[in-house]
Amino acid sequence: MPDCFHTALTEKLPNLRRFALSLCRTAHVADDLVQITVERALVARNSYDPASRIESWLFRILKNAWIDMTRKQKVRGQELDIHDEPDLAGQDNHKGDTRLMVANVLEAVEKLPLEQREVVVLVCFEELSYAEAADILEIPKGTIMSRLSRARTAIAAKTGIK
Repeated sequence: MPDCFHTALTEKLPNLRRFALSLCRTAHVADDLVQITVERALVARNSYDPASRIESWLFRILKNAWIDMTRKQKVRGQELDIHDEPDLAGQDNHKGDTRLMVANVLEAVEKLPLEQREVVVLVCFEELSYAEAADILEIPKGTIMSRLSRARTAIAAKTGIK
């Protein structure tokens, strides 16, 4: 009989990768962050409270791993991703303006400051509540709402979407 913890952890891997990509913006670093998160979650599985959402617990682990990684990176210096990102809007088989709009919104999200970007990803992409996002980021719920409002305004200004 499969372990429920392992099943839940496996199901959340795509969510973890999305959040990791929103933080670091490079696929190989995001993959490393997800791997670190899974390792830490497995080691600390006894500290997980099954009454709470596993997403919040995992996102907090990932966020802490990201903080650890960026601290180490300051000592090592900046690393560059040599792989080119595919241009979504430039593909021959794109579906008109919708794909271009999505690409523009994603680009606008990528240009947000980290504090706003991580809130957008947690609340809008991962569909966490303000309280859950505040718990993960260890900031007040009002700060979540404020950052999200500023992020939405910036995205609208950059994309022309109202």
